[in-house]
Amino acid sequence: MTNEILSVDPGKHRLPPSRSTGADPLKLQKQIGNFGNRMDGMPMPWVHRGKGGELMLLDGVTRATRIAKLCPGIFLDVLVTEEHPNSDYGKLPTVRARLP
Repeated sequence: MTNEILSVDPGKHRLPPSRSTGADPLKLQKQIGNFGNRMDGMPMPWVHRGKGGELMLLDGVTRATRIAKLCPGIFLDVLVTEEHPNSDYGKLPTVRARLP
């Protein structure tokens, strides 16, 4: 495990294949209603780092989408849990590309 914390633009995160269409719209709407643009107390999303430093979300797709949508230009802390230098995450869609 790497366990490195980075501050990055959440819109640039790559979506995992299981969530390639983006955040669940109902879950996103619920989070926006409950938390708005607040990040205080929000658990850090988990990411894997691949080839070229690309970051793929493992946990926190809805949180990253909410912040990318409501707070463009704000950086979000993420926890890098593993390194996969041979994995090309650059082919996966970004959070920004799937914003509702």
